Amino acid sequence: MVSVVIPVHNRAGLVEEAIRSVLGQRGIRPEIIVVDDGSDDATPEVLKRYGSAVTVIRQERRGVSAARNRGAQAASNQWLAFLDSDDLWLSEKLAEQTAYLRRHPELEICQTDEIWIQDGRRRNPGRRHEKPQGHCFSRLLERCLVSPSAVMIRRSLFEAVGGFDEAIPACEDYDLWLRIGWRHSIGLVRKPLVVKRGGHPDQLSRTVPALDRFRIRALEKLLRGTPLLLDQKHLALQVFQEKCRVYGSGCLKRGKTAEGTAVLSLPFQVAEELGLSPADAVHAGGRSDEETLFSST
Repeated sequence: MVSVVIPVHNRAGLVEEAIRSVLGQRGIRPEIIVVDDGSDDATPEVLKRYGSAVTVIRQERRGVSAARNRGAQAASNQWLAFLDSDDLWLSEKLAEQTAYLRRHPELEICQTDEIWIQDGRRRNPGRRHEKPQGHCFSRLLERCLVSPSAVMIRRSLFEAVGGFDEAIPACEDYDLWLRIGWRHSIGLVRKPLVVKRGGHPDQLSRTVPALDRFRIRALEKLLRGTPLLLDQKHLALQVFQEKCRVYGSGCLKRGKTAEGTAVLSLPFQVAEELGLSPADAVHAGGRSDEETLFSST
């Protein structure tokens, strides 16, 4: 039932551990597809060791979104699961999710809780990072609360929304979950079945500066290209306005006047196209008691 897609670039040691964690799944023997995104270290040699147990697709360096999409296109099964090459699964991960989806046949996507390891030490997520479930569009706007390594998604849904946006070099997961979450309910297995390991020097959060510009792009695309309900438009415009304010003001302080001015004007342009105003959006959207939708992700 499940095809697992692992994108990798120059992580020979880590990807071996990731593959072993998939091979060690209890009760399920998934299809494993590793997309080698232009590695020039020992990754290809490591992948050869697994023979027919792993399908390896090698491509020129195109980024993680293209690698995930390529793996999904090659998948044989109706359900997709993604695993980043630096993360691990506990042995019950796929079995627990499969059982959960059988109990909830109305769902087309679900995720699990995670164990966070930062620079080799366990870190407890704060309340603001608590994973949502159900129709949770407003919370998905706040920050990226769905992890690719924790997701199982019906292949038909992934294809219907167009997969990961290969034109966005970072925050591509934030973009995808918004395109799914405005319309679809997201399930949650409340067990930490994924070990999410951070602190690597090649992580996108460390190598790509000013990540909020890509969240701004995702929100702009969502507002302009998705038939959101009116209250969803208000909420999305509210978050969009604040992110543009923070990022645009930062550009002005650093002397990037043209970029800052353009970003600060974006919410007004988009609101006018939608027949709304930023002021109306703030009034309609309101603020939550504990976490404002204006929180920076």
